Amino acid sequence: MRFRPLGDRVVVRRVKEEQKTAGGIIIPDTAQEKPQEGEIIAVGPGALDKDGKRVAPEVKAGDTVLFGKWSGTEVKLDGEDLLIMKESDIMGVVEGKKPSKKS
Repeated sequence: MRFRPLGDRVVVRRVKEEQKTAGGIIIPDTAQEKPQEGEIIAVGPGALDKDGKRVAPEVKAGDTVLFGKWSGTEVKLDGEDLLIMKESDIMGVVEGKKPSKKS
């Protein structure tokens, strides 16, 4: 299935974080916080300004981004957990980092 977000919304896949502490202690899934870093999967065409003109999004598919802890709506598409959020919920793009593994 292919999903195309509308307006200034983006689809984000959370990146998987390390499940061990620096000391080697394994953290169980129930005690882990959800990562606030993800990879952009799809981007909408952009928001409309007050004059009705389309404002192009600043992010693109493949970008690694940081977002707020409570940002977005969790959805399951094709068995994969994804987030749909507004572009304004994204705090920034992580430069020079290759996309990580799926969560």
